[in-house]
Amino acid sequence: MLYPLFEFLDQAYDLPGAGVFQYISFRAGMAIIFSLFITMISGKYIIRFLKKKQVGENVRDLGLEGQVSKAGTPTMGGLIIIAAIVIPTLLFARLNNIYIILMLISTLWLGAIGFIDDYIKVFKKDKKGLHGKFKILGQITLGIIVGATLYFHEGVVIREKPDTPLEFISTSEILEMEGVTDPDSPFPVESVKSTKTSIPFLKDNEFDYAELLRFLGAGYERWAFLIFIPIVILIITAVSNGANITDGLDGLATGNSAIIGATLGVLAYVSGNMVFADYLNIMYIPHTGELVIFIAAFSGACIGFLWYNSYPAQVFMGDTGSLSLGGIIAVFAIVIRKELLIPILCGVFFMESLSVIMQVTWFKYTKKRFGEGRRIFKMAPLHHHYQMKGVHEAKIVQRFFIIGIMLALFSVITLKLR
Repeated sequence: MLYPLFEFLDQAYDLPGAGVFQYISFRAGMAIIFSLFITMISGKYIIRFLKKKQVGENVRDLGLEGQVSKAGTPTMGGLIIIAAIVIPTLLFARLNNIYIILMLISTLWLGAIGFIDDYIKVFKKDKKGLHGKFKILGQITLGIIVGATLYFHEGVVIREKPDTPLEFISTSEILEMEGVTDPDSPFPVESVKSTKTSIPFLKDNEFDYAELLRFLGAGYERWAFLIFIPIVILIITAVSNGANITDGLDGLATGNSAIIGATLGVLAYVSGNMVFADYLNIMYIPHTGELVIFIAAFSGACIGFLWYNSYPAQVFMGDTGSLSLGGIIAVFAIVIRKELLIPILCGVFFMESLSVIMQVTWFKYTKKRFGEGRRIFKMAPLHHHYQMKGVHEAKIVQRFFIIGIMLALFSVITLKLR
């Protein structure tokens, strides 16, 4: 909302300093500051309100150390995170950008599903919450919206690079290009609709999902949405549920989401800047640079929430937060065509989800085969396995953070590791 105002003041009145709003880096910095302010300053008042309304967590006794003491801790703190993402984005991002609109819809959509789930658990005293099939239905519906928008919207394009690299550009010109989204770019590139994505580790690092339908014969490209939209649905469902599963220890999902968000911000910036995209030989996606403002607010919200969510937690995010965080990460990665990096970048989420799948599958198999269910881990998800082994909760979270940082750095390195 502030961008058009300052653009008007800069053009109409040549107001000193108003032009700084054209820079993505400035607006991203402001988004972080505002999101931190919202979470850290307003957080204590919201926590106090949740306590007053007795919006406390119902904890099942699984025999884990310190678990029972968490009963009654305020939940639904994901509302703080959502507010800290949406408000700075509305203030500092260009709201006519299709990618920003898509991210706001995704945030609010999954936040609403999580809120309904938490509401049923807390106020209806139903520990099961929203039935799983309704959660999945909501995620599938969002996947259809995101997939169809990315496929059919005329503003969602990539730019094919010329065979020869761009000429050398001075530092001042690079700075001027920051945030440029003018489709009439002076550079020799062509905007095209495409279902291409980026493949890590390969020199020719682009793959078109439409190629999976080549067996249909001539004109197979027009049916690409039949494969593209289901893939989008699968990714959104998997990552949002992965974040939900990971949210079992104080600060674990929040901190790892902040790490992932910061990494996605770097990837979005280089993908949305023609100079850096050409230098790194990666896909250039016009208009995605604006997403840096959104992901800056996202990272700031996670870091600010960690102030109250770190051990011992004063508030839990609930499904309101965890479903939103996972869904945001998934949609963001899809938008900047880096979704194939998710198993690496979201490695902690991936390990947690995989541990549950392995545990359940092996238990059912051995029960059918031997008449008695057997386990791979002492308890799933993985973080509970280490709790059962006697590792303190705070140490588990810190070590998972270290793993998350290592995976994030490795994800950035893949830009040149081919």
